[in-house]
Amino acid sequence: MDRQSVNDYGGRRRHARPDSENGRAAQQPQWPTGADPDQGPGRVEPQESTGYWSPTFDDEDDRQPVGGTRGNVSSGPDGGIGGRLNGGGPPATAPPPRAGAAAGGPPRGGPPPPPPPRPPQEPHDRPTELLPPIPTGFGSAPESSGLGREPELLTHVYNRETSYNDEWDGEWDDEWDEWDDDDDPEDDELTDEERAKRKKKVWRRARRIMYALAALFILGPIAVFAVLYMIVDVPSPEQVAAQQNQVVTLQYANGKEMSQIIPEEGNRKIVQPEDVPEQVKHAAYAAEDATFESNAGFDISAIMRAGWNQLTGGGGGGSTISQQYIKKATENEEYSLKRKALEVVKSYKMNNELSKREIITAYLNTIYFGRGANGIQAASKAYFNKDDLRQLTKPESALLTGMIQSPGRADDMVYMKQRWNYVMDQMVANKWMTPQERQSAKFPQPISQAERRKNLNRAEGPEGLIEQRVLAELQTEAGLTEDQVQHQGLTIKTTIDPAAQKAAVKAVDEVMNGQPQNLRNALTAIDPKSGGVRAYYGGKDALGLDYAQSLQEPGSSFKPFDLVALLRMNKGLGETYDGSSPRTIAGTEVNNSEGVNCARCTVATAMEKSINTVFVDMAVNTTGTKAVAKAAHDAGIPKMVGDQKLLEGLDGGSPDANIAIGGGRTQVRTIDMAAAYATFAADGQRRKPHFVAEAKNAEGEVVHVGPNQSAPALDSDPERSKQIAGNVTDSLRPVVPYSELSCPGEWDCVGKTGTHQYVDPSGEKTDDNSKAWMVGYTRSISAAVWVGSDKNEPILDSDGSPVYGSGLPGEMWQTFMDAYHANKPPEKFPEVDPIGKYARADEEYQTPTSSAPPSTSSEPSEPSPTQPSPTPPPSQTTPPSTEPEEPTEEPTEPPIIGGPPDEDEGNGAASP
Repeated sequence: MDRQSVNDYGGRRRHARPDSENGRAAQQPQWPTGADPDQGPGRVEPQESTGYWSPTFDDEDDRQPVGGTRGNVSSGPDGGIGGRLNGGGPPATAPPPRAGAAAGGPPRGGPPPPPPPRPPQEPHDRPTELLPPIPTGFGSAPESSGLGREPELLTHVYNRETSYNDEWDGEWDDEWDEWDDDDDPEDDELTDEERAKRKKKVWRRARRIMYALAALFILGPIAVFAVLYMIVDVPSPEQVAAQQNQVVTLQYANGKEMSQIIPEEGNRKIVQPEDVPEQVKHAAYAAEDATFESNAGFDISAIMRAGWNQLTGGGGGGSTISQQYIKKATENEEYSLKRKALEVVKSYKMNNELSKREIITAYLNTIYFGRGANGIQAASKAYFNKDDLRQLTKPESALLTGMIQSPGRADDMVYMKQRWNYVMDQMVANKWMTPQERQSAKFPQPISQAERRKNLNRAEGPEGLIEQRVLAELQTEAGLTEDQVQHQGLTIKTTIDPAAQKAAVKAVDEVMNGQPQNLRNALTAIDPKSGGVRAYYGGKDALGLDYAQSLQEPGSSFKPFDLVALLRMNKGLGETYDGSSPRTIAGTEVNNSEGVNCARCTVATAMEKSINTVFVDMAVNTTGTKAVAKAAHDAGIPKMVGDQKLLEGLDGGSPDANIAIGGGRTQVRTIDMAAAYATFAADGQRRKPHFVAEAKNAEGEVVHVGPNQSAPALDSDPERSKQIAGNVTDSLRPVVPYSELSCPGEWDCVGKTGTHQYVDPSGEKTDDNSKAWMVGYTRSISAAVWVGSDKNEPILDSDGSPVYGSGLPGEMWQTFMDAYHANKPPEKFPEVDPIGKYARADEEYQTPTSSAPPSTSSEPSEPSPTQPSPTPPPSQTTPPSTEPEEPTEEPTEPPIIGGPPDEDEGNGAASP
């Protein structure tokens, strides 16, 4: 064989080795051919070749056989192949080494060396020789030889492909060259035409693969679409209505029923296509799907636009009216491609089976419009008290359909007007309303919520506000809208203890009976061991303002958070400060309430007597106001309520000095104060306040469980957090008796009062208050009580006296605590080690009076306002923006009211 190299299995080239190198010559017996009995005298004895003939292909159009001819093929007298194929027998003697294979041979591609001389042999002893290569097409000989294609070659090809001995392995033909790497040295020997053919074949195969993939991507979805089309069903409006008309039940913590939410459209009429007037249909098209009459149930351009908006951070879902109906009817709002694909198939099927008139009617019968109204007929009743849709005007229709996008904002008048204007403009743009009608149209005013609730079996009074908090919590914590709650017919077990709720309502009613009508109040009680709200009173009107959720200045009830910041610095109740009044701290004059004065008093005494100058000094010069805010947040005061950030300065930086005494911009909610004090009662473990213990659907499956996790709040170390909470509790022990209140029975209890000063809008100083608080706890319950009014005005009791924290709020707190703890085994607070210096509120305190006998104390009774403070050097010297004087101070910065209307409120400061 004349080839210098052959292909290996993987396209890798290796040089053929002489048989002498691999030991084959010694192992293979000689195979003499002998004389052919058919051969006559004078004829040339045919020679046989033992080599394997292996054709290769550079490409399909240019077949070039290379290598030797197949072995055991006898040659005819004319030089052609006249013998037969020898299928068996031992192989002939191995051929001599190929040119270039032996060391020192000519370089690859050069002429082969002449064969070595052989000793003369007898004819019958001569070995068979290789036939010369056949230069023409596959299986053919030169034309001069007269030989043609050998049909038996297919058998040899088969044998070649199924043989795996070393000789076959070394003689794979050039058909595999096309799979060689580009750096194959033999590529350099190819002509440009051969390279072009090779590339053409590669690209032809690549194109076939791409065509197959394209067919897969196109035909695959079509096949899936066809299968889904045959198996999906579209629910009817009657079926959907039956699902929507489910009663929601609220239960107390003991499983007894509190109230029910019965859908307003419980006995609604499913309107027919002829009942829906044109103005209502056109308004729906304008609001949700202007191409409804012409699309096939889905809009490709809208879907692509929605996809682009989502990729770029925009909005819009790209759903047609038909798709919206499917989503609402199936109650499947999962954000996934699977859900979207099913929605498109069902929508398309619906458009093939129903008329457009039937589809829009089904949609209007099903969609949620807010105000508890599912379906257009219920919405007409809830918004405009109209039973007949034909009575709806174009502006009224525009308002109703405009609310489909965000039905939860049905009481947001700004949003309602915005959507109404959009739909009205769209109706003009689509020629469903004339410009003249648009210009003369006025916004239709919906009926009041009170009028709407007359037809509903909704909870009234304080329980009505609890119902609102429950629904709001399910939406924020479980992602369940009011619409979904109704569709699932949830049974919701709340955390409200019926006995505790009854005690709260009774306490408020008894104490506030006969008091001025302008007074408002709130009471919230939280279980420190679970975070569950046990009692909740935000007001007596279920449709009124929830005062337990309104932001108010807490006054001195905020001072325990000052102490937490100090205890975190390993400074304790024995630290002493100048408690004289007035004092100038960081350039601002600070006064105490009711003439309280203490030249050198401990933190323990300052907490008992609620001495303002001590706590302002502590917050400004020792801990820093930012540390006070952090302590409050860690205990349970949220960082944000709605869009308003809490406990920050005007520029978002550190709060001003008013935070030390709960005034100025320092605002909290009643529920948050109860939750933060509950952290102290729970040994420093914070739990999230919540109203929902568990919610189950109509099938009895649990869909939501309230939070039950706890974490150390005052320090990352639970024991350290417990120690800080215990020291706060110790500081508050004397406050309850000092405020002339008492603990329930043999229970340990602690608490803190607080008031916020009233300042006349003209700036005139007064001795009145505008807010009053009492917050306290036992091991079993933490309760916060607030009393105020809807505007900036003095709060006076029935005797005309200013209301302080120990007054009406304190009385309600004690009345509730007595009732709640009745017949319960008493619990005591655990003992903890004091932090830093320890002291109790005792004899170093005295109240200076002009008629009092001379004091025997070594401390001066009325120190100079300029007396140096015993505290360390100031760590924060920025003067407070508000003078925290009580009650005659005029602050320089007005507080921000976040609850009831308080537009006329002037500047104010906090007092104990």
